[in-house]
Amino acid sequence: MLTQKLLNRTQLRNIRQRLSLCHVPTSSIAHRHPRAPLLYRTMATPVATTSQPAQTPALQGPHADNVGTKKSQKASKPITTSAYPLELQPPPAFFDHRIKIFEQLKGEYDEFVKLQPREEIIITMPDGSERKATSWETSPMDIAKQVSKSLSERIVIAKVDGILWDLERPLEKSCKLELLDFEHPEGKRVFWHSSAHVLGEAAERHYGCHLCLGPPTDDGFFYEMAIQDRPVTNADYPALEKVSESAIKEKQKFERLVVSKEKLLEMFEYNTYKKYLIETKVPDGTSTTVYRCGPMVDLCVGPHIPHTGKIKAFMVTKNSASYFLGDPKNDSLQRIYGISFPDKKQLTEYKAFLEEAAKRDHRKIGKEQELFFFNDLSPGSCFFLPHGTRIYNTLVELMRTEYYKRGYQEVISPNMYNSKLWETSGHWQNYKDDMFVLDVEKEKWALKPMNCPGHCLIFDSRDRSYKELPIRMAEFGIIHRNEASGALTGLTRVRRFVQDDTHVFCMPSQLEEEISALFDFMQHVYGIFGFDFRLELSTRPENYLGAIETWDQAEAQLTQALEKHYPGKWDLNPGDGAFYGPKIDITIRDALHRSFQCATIQLDFQLPERFGLKYRSADEALNTDKPPSRPVIIHRAILGSLERFIAITTEHFAGKWPFWLSPRQVLVIPVAAPYKDYAAEIVDRLTGLGIYADVDNGDNTLNKKVRNGEIAQYNFIFVVGQEELDARSVNIRNRDDFGTKARASIVPLDQVVGQLVELKKSRSLNNKFV
Repeated sequence: MLTQKLLNRTQLRNIRQRLSLCHVPTSSIAHRHPRAPLLYRTMATPVATTSQPAQTPALQGPHADNVGTKKSQKASKPITTSAYPLELQPPPAFFDHRIKIFEQLKGEYDEFVKLQPREEIIITMPDGSERKATSWETSPMDIAKQVSKSLSERIVIAKVDGILWDLERPLEKSCKLELLDFEHPEGKRVFWHSSAHVLGEAAERHYGCHLCLGPPTDDGFFYEMAIQDRPVTNADYPALEKVSESAIKEKQKFERLVVSKEKLLEMFEYNTYKKYLIETKVPDGTSTTVYRCGPMVDLCVGPHIPHTGKIKAFMVTKNSASYFLGDPKNDSLQRIYGISFPDKKQLTEYKAFLEEAAKRDHRKIGKEQELFFFNDLSPGSCFFLPHGTRIYNTLVELMRTEYYKRGYQEVISPNMYNSKLWETSGHWQNYKDDMFVLDVEKEKWALKPMNCPGHCLIFDSRDRSYKELPIRMAEFGIIHRNEASGALTGLTRVRRFVQDDTHVFCMPSQLEEEISALFDFMQHVYGIFGFDFRLELSTRPENYLGAIETWDQAEAQLTQALEKHYPGKWDLNPGDGAFYGPKIDITIRDALHRSFQCATIQLDFQLPERFGLKYRSADEALNTDKPPSRPVIIHRAILGSLERFIAITTEHFAGKWPFWLSPRQVLVIPVAAPYKDYAAEIVDRLTGLGIYADVDNGDNTLNKKVRNGEIAQYNFIFVVGQEELDARSVNIRNRDDFGTKARASIVPLDQVVGQLVELKKSRSLNNKFV
């Protein structure tokens, strides 16, 4: 399936270490550098929250393949076409300026390559076989052609000694060679990165814009740009696609060139944004690379596909506003998104995927089923309605039941703390910008963005003995994080949320056993929902706290635990750990094979040190000179944010909730007024047993009532009339028995009640009685 082919977030994080200058991580630059210089005051609309159901401009908007066709003429809404010409005439002056410098430097480089000695080198393939080649002459594509023609046509990028390498770039020495196609995560990312360059070229040719950043994303790519005196609209999509298609038909080569900082500043002197990136990211006296395809030359580390002709299907999907470097203090830019594939069939499948994803959008289902809503008076904070609260409470009840079985102790800690607490924990230095800070009585306070410092205070509230450990401290604490308004997305990205947060305080000797127990806990909970999952070890980041030796020890322990329980089934994510310790992130996959990171297991040797936490060890009385014993903290969440988990499960089940989690479990419909009392009696009995049951005593016809119950996704509909009253029974309709219009069999009420109770208790995914 195509959905399995799209990059998942786990795979992307493993690859992001190789981000190029044409897709610099915006968060890192925004925080490390002063305000970028302004160039254009664009007409882009302000960045807004997206609490409304997702739109699908990729499906609804005009495209190059439907403008003017019968299909577009029959559309319910007329398609607006752009009043602007396909390409600017004459082209922007900076085209010739860039190309002139590029061709001069490329000529010098080609002469350099000619002078390099040609020597025999050995190329080792993944299967261990070896092939002879010539240095500075043989390319990975040459090797691929030796293997087979079909392979050379299928691959998109090479990997030389573990480093991504352009297929047409000559090999310089003996090496290990891998050849990657679009189905490989890194191949897909390179393919979409190259497609972003095609989109950038089309944007320059159509708008005459100044490009900023153009990275691949989870499901495609985008390019953001400054356009003077003109907003991007979906009427521009056909023109952008036509220009892109012309670039693709030309099979424009991607040409790589190393350029000094001085020449880069000369090459991009017309573009304030590129100059800012060069000045801040390229050290003086050094060089980086640019890539050319057609008239476009872009600042980029690469690598890229051999030529644009590899792209067989290309579509502009949407546009939005953004800020340069993600900083609201900088220019407002315009961002255009796209998707591409090496096969047209894959684009057709992708459109079908978008349609299904739109049907399952949690914001759409949340509105239809009256589960929750958002209000601009409190952006990023969800209002759970009664039926949404039922789902929320059921999830909390699930976790509390497991806590009781597994020896957890639930606590409640404050929502707001003095900044001194956050300074002790290290969050003030590392996380302040993401916290809501308040001035209270001339001192700085902040709403808590996590529970761990408060739990440290609880642990330290009295003396602790080794006999008490491990202490498994759980809290459904309210968390606030100052997310940018433009990043807020329904329930998946909010400012106020609750985590199923736990901190295990244990002795180092107990770590292996505790992590094993957490794996068991996690596997049990995800099994209830039918999720499969993948694990990822994130190691020491640049802004780490503590000694490297401590980090090495923690990472070794997590590695050992992963190898013991999930050998070969986990990935390494270097440099993405928390600032206080390494972590295991768990990524689940939903019914559409999309990946989401929910659970996390983090080792923390730093907070116990910073808070001076200690316990009395067994041999402390015998050795008074022994330093205090520090506990280790394991940070653990399984559902993660309850809000986000509800969004994921809403889309996973498409709003058809399993009985135990459903906010509407049973609807009782009397066929006529004389049977209303019996219907009410059934509802009262079910409600007393903790089952969500309603009765429809309205004026609609029986068929209309049944239909309304089906639309509302009641798991079971009970129809009662004279026969059911006389037999003390019910006529049952099962939501998942599609197309069954015949009258169902009559089942004794006492039997049905028992079966409902057992079905709820079993937490089964099947909407059937056992």
